[in-house]
Amino acid sequence: MKKIALITGITGQDGFYLANFLINKNYIVHGVKRRSSTVNNYRIDGLYKKYYEEATKKCFFLHYGDVTDSLNISALVSKIKPDEIYNLAAQSHVKVSFETPEYTANADALGVLRILEAIKGFKKKKIKFYQASTSEMFGGSAAPQSESTPFMPKSPYGAAKLYGHWITKIYRESYNIFACSGILFNHESPLRGETFVTKKVIKSAVKYFKEKKEILKIGNLEATRDWGHAKDYVENMWLMLQKKNPDDYVIATNKSLSVRKFIETVYKFLGISIKWKGKGIHEIGIDKKNNKTIIKVSSDYFRPNEVQNLRGDPRKAIKKLGWKPKVSIKQLIKEMIEYELKS
Repeated sequence: MKKIALITGITGQDGFYLANFLINKNYIVHGVKRRSSTVNNYRIDGLYKKYYEEATKKCFFLHYGDVTDSLNISALVSKIKPDEIYNLAAQSHVKVSFETPEYTANADALGVLRILEAIKGFKKKKIKFYQASTSEMFGGSAAPQSESTPFMPKSPYGAAKLYGHWITKIYRESYNIFACSGILFNHESPLRGETFVTKKVIKSAVKYFKEKKEILKIGNLEATRDWGHAKDYVENMWLMLQKKNPDDYVIATNKSLSVRKFIETVYKFLGISIKWKGKGIHEIGIDKKNNKTIIKVSSDYFRPNEVQNLRGDPRKAIKKLGWKPKVSIKQLIKEMIEYELKS
C-alpha cells in the first residue's frame, strides 16, 4: 500500500524537490498552498500536470490551506490521513522578518504548534512529522555549528523558528509523537526565490553578461554561509522519518563561502573579473575589462542584526542517516547560472 505524505509550503523550492522525490519513492503526495491574488505555482505546475491532470493513477494532489489557520490544518489532516507530514511552510526571508515580526511568529512558530496539535488529536493512525528548522537559530554562536551548539538567534525569523524547533522536541517527548527537526543550512537550486542572495547575484550577473548594463545592489559582503543543493537536502527530510526513533539533525556541507567570494565565483564563471574599491557602504565592484561599476554595496540590504558566520557540522547525519552532500558549491553555481542563461 502506498504511503501518503502531506507537504505544507509545496510551492517553494524545497516543496518541489521533496514532492518529486517522494513521488519517485511511490508515495501519494498532497500539497498545501495558500490562496492568494497572485499565482505562484510555476515550480510545481509540471508535477501537477504529469501526476494529476494526465495521470491514470493520480498521485499528486493540491489543497488550499494555511498554517495560520488551525481549523484548516486539522481538517486537512482528518481528510488526507497522511502517514508523514513535512512542514516546509514559513515566512522564510530573514530581513523581511524584521518588518513583519508578528506574521513571522504566527506562521513560523505557531504554525508548527497547530500541526502538532492536529497530529496529537488524530487517533486513527500514528503520523510522523518533519519540521524544517534553520541554521539562523544559531545566530551568533561560533562556527562550525552542530546539534549541541547553543542557539543564539539574531532575527525574528530565527526566534520564531527556534520556537518551532523546541515545540517539536517537547511534543515528541511529551506525547510520544514521531517528530524530527532538520536544522538545514543554506540550500539553493535553480528554483530558488529571486529575493534570496544566491539567486539575486546570479540573475544580476547573467543580465550584465547579456546586456552589459546591470548593477547588483548588495548588503553584507563579509557574511559567510554554508551552501548546499536543495535536492540533496530533501533526501534527508525523508531519511529522518524512516529511522526507528525520531531525532534532530544538522544538514550542511561543513564548507563555507563569504558573499564576496560567492559573487566573485559567479562573475568569474561568466568570464568577468571584479576589482573592489572603497570600504563599507561605499564599496563598489568594477569590471576589470571596461572599468564599469557593476556592484554597489547598499545599506538597504543590511539586516538590523547581522549573522556573520554559519557553517554546519553534519557528522551526525552522515553517521546515522548514511547521507553526505553530493553537489559542491561550484557545481551548484554552475547549475544555477546555466539555468539562468536559458531563461
